[in-house]
Amino acid sequence: MSKLCITDTILRDAHQSQAATRMKTEDMIPACKILDSIGYWSLECWGGATFDACMRFLNEDPWERLRTLKANLPNTKLQMLFRGQNILGYKHYADDVVEQFCKKSIENGIDIVRIFDALNDPRNLEAAIKFVKEYGGHCEAAISYTVSPVHNIDYFVKLSETLEKMGADSICIKDMANLLLPYDCYELVKKLKENISVPIHLHTHNTAGTGDMTNLMAAQAGVDIVDCALSPLANGTSNPSTEAMVATLKGTDRDTGLDLEKLSGAAAHFRKVADKLKADGILDPKVLNVDPNALLYQVPGGMLSNLISQLKQQNAEDKYYEVLAEVPRVRKDFGYPPLVTPTSQIVGTQAVLNVLMGRYKMISKESKGILRGEYGKLPGEVNEEVRRMAIGDDEIITCRPADLIESELPKYREETKDFAKSEEDVLSYALFPQVAKKFFDTRDSHKEVQKEENSGKVREIFVEDLS
Repeated sequence: MSKLCITDTILRDAHQSQAATRMKTEDMIPACKILDSIGYWSLECWGGATFDACMRFLNEDPWERLRTLKANLPNTKLQMLFRGQNILGYKHYADDVVEQFCKKSIENGIDIVRIFDALNDPRNLEAAIKFVKEYGGHCEAAISYTVSPVHNIDYFVKLSETLEKMGADSICIKDMANLLLPYDCYELVKKLKENISVPIHLHTHNTAGTGDMTNLMAAQAGVDIVDCALSPLANGTSNPSTEAMVATLKGTDRDTGLDLEKLSGAAAHFRKVADKLKADGILDPKVLNVDPNALLYQVPGGMLSNLISQLKQQNAEDKYYEVLAEVPRVRKDFGYPPLVTPTSQIVGTQAVLNVLMGRYKMISKESKGILRGEYGKLPGEVNEEVRRMAIGDDEIITCRPADLIESELPKYREETKDFAKSEEDVLSYALFPQVAKKFFDTRDSHKEVQKEENSGKVREIFVEDLS
């Protein structure tokens, strides 16, 4: 077998999983030179929640972050996470918005686009796969791994075969909740390697404490690439540690070839960043713990924190375990969707409503949408009684949901003509209108102040020169 390749998630999923995506670009740049020299297969640095968090919490332009990272990481492929027809938002967008976002992401520095759909509905990946390839990117199509009566190894192999036929350059097993147990992983990777000709990439977390073992068994089964995170932001709800994986395989036929000294140097920088995030109260030490209950409730780490927040707002924290027990029941009623953004939020919120208000006495708009088919085809059979309670006699959408959405870019361009400075600004607004507008106002007013300060300095110098 050949060497095992590593994607490091330190610049995206690691701090998204542990510190609510609050790492700033300025905290990344000092480590870029050493990161660029390590020899990773890729660095995951964009997409997921980074886009929203940059504007909403850090007052940063996500596009500027990407350009800055590209300039500072010239020898390493940059990777992003893309939610299929949802792009980086929480609803389906028209194909013209998906196309322009793929185009601009690649133009600004992304090499590899990992595309997933919360329901594993291939129709929701069609446009993104097509446009990533059209604009010269590497398309990594992901299967959202979950456990249910309708999800088994044959299901995931067939899905992967479909995605390969659609044009995927690699296939990712996306195990966002750390549900893929080590021996099951071995069997799944073995079957995929027998049936799929493109590289297989494994993404898991360490929420339940099995992530390192799952990565190791995947390596034994012949997986091509695994996701890891540098140790200061690894483990717990994050991904398994890069250094531990590299040390484990050293001298074997899957030796990664990566230098532990260099990894240690990069980790030293991010240890300071992690300490700062802890001091600011952003990184809660609880996320470093493992919780095997994740295997019972199948709830990803980010969903757990969301449930706690919702219960706190209702002064109902004592209902936490009732809600956790309700999550699998709602999921069954909804046809066993994998729990990943946005389905994790939809199922989780409905479970909270069921516990606090009575089962399906109040049904969220998003729950109605998923039962109506707005998000795509649900994997299993839906509880028809619950569906009737939610949508009555409304017609269920059976086509590709995006086929019902008219072109949207002209509308967004018109709405932003007075304040968007670029096509990237239009896309930021399309995904997060209120957040982006507030960010633009702050950014532009800051630029005006700087402009005035600079012109003042010029005048001062000019006067001094004359005297």
